[in-house]
Amino acid sequence: MPEQERMVEALLFAASQPLTLRDMAARMPAGCDPAEALARLRVRYDGRGVELARVGDAWAFRTAADLGFLMQDAVIETRRLSRAATEVLAIVAYHQPVTRTEIEEIRGVALSRGTLDQLIDMGWVRLGRRRPSPGRPVTFVVTEAFLDHFGLASTRDLPGLGELRAAGLLDPRPPAGPRLALAAGGAQADIVAAEEPGCDLFGD
Repeated sequence: MPEQERMVEALLFAASQPLTLRDMAARMPAGCDPAEALARLRVRYDGRGVELARVGDAWAFRTAADLGFLMQDAVIETRRLSRAATEVLAIVAYHQPVTRTEIEEIRGVALSRGTLDQLIDMGWVRLGRRRPSPGRPVTFVVTEAFLDHFGLASTRDLPGLGELRAAGLLDPRPPAGPRLALAAGGAQADIVAAEEPGCDLFGD
């Protein structure tokens, strides 16, 4: 098992993206148990400067949250998503799997051409399974890259409507759905009230 821990540690350290247990098992010798090795590594790294973080169904090394101040000298240029793209992304996150028609029904306006395509190009939204309904429409879901970017283990970690209202971050008018204000280069997501839909992916 110590040797298997070393293997999992090496795989996660060298990986350019989070790895699932299946990814690790495919690279390790037959008979290895990456799940057990991972559990032991989590204990070993608990409280260290680098910790094992769950990203959806995958795992990755991440800097401990309380040491983020050490990286504050890095200059990050952020671009805020347009209101239209923010609404679409929030709807997908809270209502997935959701079809294009359902997104338009929730927003109350037609979806601008290319908004979903650009969110897919950013790696935050991907195609899901087709609905077993007439026309078999494709659905959309958020990706593990989206979860990783905003520090979420799963969409279950998104704040609920009660939390948003308690924080005063939802418009008092009946909302079509929660709205996420997302910075493309930021490290956190801010929840805000809905505004009038925009047309471009990124605002000025």
